[in-house]
Amino acid sequence: GYLITTLLIEEIQSKRFVFLTFYERRIRRILPALFLVTLACIPFAWMWMSPSQMKDFSQSLVAVSLFSSNIFFWHKSDYFNALSGENPLIHTWSLALEEQYYFFFPIMLCVFWRYGKSIVFWIIIFLLLISLVLSEWGWRNTAIANFYLLPTRVWELFSGSIAAFIVNKRGVQ
Repeated sequence: GYLITTLLIEEIQSKRFVFLTFYERRIRRILPALFLVTLACIPFAWMWMSPSQMKDFSQSLVAVSLFSSNIFFWHKSDYFNALSGENPLIHTWSLALEEQYYFFFPIMLCVFWRYGKSIVFWIIIFLLLISLVLSEWGWRNTAIANFYLLPTRVWELFSGSIAAFIVNKRGVQ
């Protein structure tokens, strides 16, 4: 949250922010490595997986491609179950979560920026608190969803965003 928020604040303040440019940078940064990992997994999956495992792997490939693997794995597996290690793409859940954040966060910033940077800062704090409370409830009641889904994890990214706002205002001391 910190790095992206720092970049977004600078671009929005200097009136240089363009959604397409932001998302193009994300694509250039993420997709080459993601394609390499997924393509490297395919031949090994083909050789070593049973038909049912191959079906799950193929579905995870689609989910990874759509940056929704966190949702897919939420429905399919408990991350801490021994069998979850059989899918080589299970760790992409966190990338999906991050990309979902990067999809919504710039839109939110631009929508609320017109009300002032201070208002945006307090909105982020408010949303962080909601996410943190939801996460606290979630680990007790819906642990797997709590682990995989953005609403219960976004407080972590918002923490970095708040730090970026503070550093932007006060500098590094």
